[in-house]
Amino acid sequence: MRYGVVFLLLLLSYLITLYVNRQLQEEAELVNHTNQVLTNLEGILSYTKDAETGSRGFAIMKDQRFLEPYFESKTNLDSVYKQLSSQLQSNELQQERLKSLWRLINKRIDLIRYDIDYLQSNNQELTDTIIQHGYEGKTTMDSIRMIITRMSLHEQSILQGREEKLHTQHDTLNRVVILSLLLAFLLVVYGFLTYTRENIARRKADQAVYEYQEELKQRIDELAKANSELVQMRSIEKLAATGRMARTIAHEVRNPLTNINLSTDQLKAKIDWNNETIAPLLEMIERNSERINSLITDLLNSTKLTELNYQSFSMNEILVETLELARDRIQLRQIRVIREFGKGLREVWVDAEKIKVAFLNIIVNAIEAMETGKGILMITTEDKNGKCLVTISDNGIGIEKDSLSKLFDPYFTSKAKGTGLGLTTAQNIVLHHNGSILTESEMGKGTSFIITLNYAEKKLPLVT
Repeated sequence: MRYGVVFLLLLLSYLITLYVNRQLQEEAELVNHTNQVLTNLEGILSYTKDAETGSRGFAIMKDQRFLEPYFESKTNLDSVYKQLSSQLQSNELQQERLKSLWRLINKRIDLIRYDIDYLQSNNQELTDTIIQHGYEGKTTMDSIRMIITRMSLHEQSILQGREEKLHTQHDTLNRVVILSLLLAFLLVVYGFLTYTRENIARRKADQAVYEYQEELKQRIDELAKANSELVQMRSIEKLAATGRMARTIAHEVRNPLTNINLSTDQLKAKIDWNNETIAPLLEMIERNSERINSLITDLLNSTKLTELNYQSFSMNEILVETLELARDRIQLRQIRVIREFGKGLREVWVDAEKIKVAFLNIIVNAIEAMETGKGILMITTEDKNGKCLVTISDNGIGIEKDSLSKLFDPYFTSKAKGTGLGLTTAQNIVLHHNGSILTESEMGKGTSFIITLNYAEKKLPLVT
C-alpha cells in the first residue's frame, strides 16, 4: 500500500512536469513564430529599398549592372509575401494590413519599372515625369514604412505577451521540477529507512530458508543414495535368489534328464534303425534333451558367481575392443556409432574379459532394437562422484514401463529368437564387480544403460 502511494505521487509529478513542459514548448514555438514574422517584415522593407536603390543607381550611373538588386528584389519579395501570408492566417487585422502593404509594394515596383523603361527609351534623360514619379514613389514608400511599423509594433506586442507567458511557464516548470526532486528525495529517505528495517527481517528469513534448503538438499541426496543402494541390494538379492532357484531347478531337472538320456541310449542299442517310425522319435528325444540341458547350463552361468581376475584397465580401451567384437553386427545393420569418451579418466578395477561380455550383451541388445540404416549407437564415459560412469544409448523403439522392472529377469525377452539371458548375464557381471546398472527408456525414442564401476584404487571385496 505504501509503495502504491509512492508510485502514484511520482506518477502525478511526472504527468505535471510533462504537461508544463509541453505548454512551454508550444509557447516557445509561438515566440519563434512571432520572431519570424518580424524578420520577414524587415525583409520585405529591405527588398523594397533594394529595388529603389537599384533604380537610382541606374538613373545616375546609366549602367545596367546597378539593376541587379532590383531584379533580385522582385523574386525575394514574392517569397517573403507568401511566408507572411501563411504566418498571419490566424490574425485578421494583420492579414488586412499585409494586403494593403502588398498593394503599395506592387505600386512602388510598377513605378520603378516604368521609370527604368522610360530612361532606357529616352537616353537616360531625366524629365518632369521621372521627377513626378520620384515624389510619388517617396509617398508610397512612406506609406509602406508606416504599415510595416504598425505591423511590427503589433507583433512586438504579441511577442512581449508570449515572452512573459513563456517566462511564467518556465518558472512554473522549475518549481515543479524542484518539488519533484524534493518529493523524490523524501521518498528515497523513506524507502531507505523502510528497506533497512525490512531488510533485517528479510535477511533472517532468507538465512532460515537457505539453511532449510541445504538441509533438504542433503536429505534428498542421502535419500537418493539410499535408494540407489537399495535398488542395487535388491538386484543382488534377486540375482542370488534366481541363482538358488536355478541351481535347484538344475538339480531337479538333470536327474530325470540323465535317466531319460540313459534310457534313450539303451533303446538306441536295441531298436531296429531300419524302422522309420521309432528312429526319428529317439533322435527327437535326444535332441530336446540336449536342448534342455543347454538351457539349464546357460541359466546357471548367467546367475552363478565366478572367480574374477581383477586388474587395472582403461575403460575407453575396453569399450573400443568391445565395439570391435560387435563390428560385423554394426556394419550389417548400418549403425552409426558415436563415441564421447572422457579424457583423463583413471583406470578401472575389473576383469576385462568378463566386463567385455557384459558390454557386448548390452550393445548387441541395442543394435537389435534399432532400425537398419537409421540406428545411432552412442557410448559415453565420464567421471561422476568418484566413479567411472559408462552410458550406452540407442535410438531404437524403446522399452515399455511395465517391462523395465523385468528387463534383467532370466528368460524375459521381447525378441522372437532371444533367450532372455543376455541382460541377466550383463547384470550379474556388473554386480559382481561391485558396480551398478540402471536403465532409462522412452517409447519411440530409445533406451540408455548406465553402468557405474569402481576405479583401480578402490579394490572392494567380491560380492557374495
